[in-house]
Amino acid sequence: MTTPLKGIRRTAARRMVSAWQAPVFHLSTDVDMGAALAVKGTFPGATVTDGILAACAQALALHPAINAHYGDEAVTTFGQVNLGLAVDTPAGLMVPVIKDAAGLDIPGLAAARKDLAQRAREGALSMADVTEGTFTVSNLGMMGIDGFDAILNVPQVAILAVGATREEYVRADPGSGGEAGTAADGGTWRPRARLTLTCDHRAVDGATGARFLASVKEFLEAV
Repeated sequence: MTTPLKGIRRTAARRMVSAWQAPVFHLSTDVDMGAALAVKGTFPGATVTDGILAACAQALALHPAINAHYGDEAVTTFGQVNLGLAVDTPAGLMVPVIKDAAGLDIPGLAAARKDLAQRAREGALSMADVTEGTFTVSNLGMMGIDGFDAILNVPQVAILAVGATREEYVRADPGSGGEAGTAADGGTWRPRARLTLTCDHRAVDGATGARFLASVKEFLEAV
């Protein structure tokens, strides 16, 4: 059976072709997810994803070079943070956009995410729901994926991929005393996840991407 792509899916397919033509690079870091996991208990109805969205919104406000589009050999930065979130639907991948995400608290982000995700799965999104995004988050952690390189959602200049949260043994600072690798080293088991940032090198250099990712890590560990 052959099913022609229509509407939003056809537009997405065309953008994927453009994304593959972009010169990209990837930056990764491991993040302690203890604070993000606590979001579920602090804000009823919220999820780890909402904590991630909140951290990204704060970091994008601090690093406007990442909250940008590339096109026609020019970079356009935006004062408003419009966060796209990759959603798996029966019709395939959709990326609805939470508008003015930096102006929302975690309960507000959770409400917007739930509404958009539900309408995405019901096939009820409008073009307004999937346009004007300035940055995208793709979270495959709930599917058991440890880490991955996400494809740019052009014309956006960056996208964040989030892997699964796993319990890992974290050693204490060597200067704290104790023998490394034993209980005496002061280490502990912590929930950690791999974050990978894909950047369009035409608009973002390595140092700029690294500073942004460091801010996401900082905000996420304190969300």
